[in-house]
Amino acid sequence: MQPNWTQAQLDQFAKVDDFYISPFYSDGKTPGTPTWIWSVVSDNHLYVRAYNGKRSRWYQSAVEQQAGKIQLAGQEFDVTFQPIDADPDLTEKIDNAYKEKYGSSPYLAPMIAEGPISATVRVLPRDA
Repeated sequence: MQPNWTQAQLDQFAKVDDFYISPFYSDGKTPGTPTWIWSVVSDNHLYVRAYNGKRSRWYQSAVEQQAGKIQLAGQEFDVTFQPIDADPDLTEKIDNAYKEKYGSSPYLAPMIAEGPISATVRVLPRDA
């Protein structure tokens, strides 16, 4: 079974806004340049969305390699990436998490639009 974050980690991740994603390059071991993106916690999982949808470079690498590194809450983690299938209930929960965390931002509306929704990724810790 795939490991998940601890509840303490999820609680911390839900509050901070310092998520940097670095999917591996095609060699499967070299992390890409860290890219700052929004992250949310919903349904006891950590999620990110690509602002530019599926054509985003980091999203394409995350889907292809399914692994990489993230920096979050002042720490670095080895992770796996799982693209999310269309699920209206889960999408609504993730949308609500974005609204709660980033509700005052002018960038919120695009993040809960079709393009970024189609590029939602669950981020899970990877065993070393």
